[in-house]
Amino acid sequence: MAHFAKLDEDNLVTEVIVVANSECLDANGNESEAVGAGFCAKLFGGTWKQTSYNGNIRKNYAGIGFTYDAERDAFIPPKPFESWVLNEETCQWDTPTPIPADAGTGDPPKRYVWDEATTNWIEVTND
Repeated sequence: MAHFAKLDEDNLVTEVIVVANSECLDANGNESEAVGAGFCAKLFGGTWKQTSYNGNIRKNYAGIGFTYDAERDAFIPPKPFESWVLNEETCQWDTPTPIPADAGTGDPPKRYVWDEATTNWIEVTND
């Protein structure tokens, strides 16, 4: 199965659908994104880009609200906080301060949440 993301005029993903591989085959029987995107456009209108669960196509699996960046040929998730920085390699958002090394360790496991006001991680306690 192939997955395609519909883009609006601002390259924002508005929909993600599954398409049978047979609908993506060219005249020679080879899988073609252009053929699959054309199939989607014929049925639903608009502009479509292929995406994949494993990130082999366009870095990240597209989701509603993601942006397609043509320059990077990547789907980029919404920015979670103003201070976070785009990682050019993964096209994911990185925190300006790394999560503490002990996150997830201990019994119970240590948990942290991001605090945008201090641009730091705050430990969640079960008090």
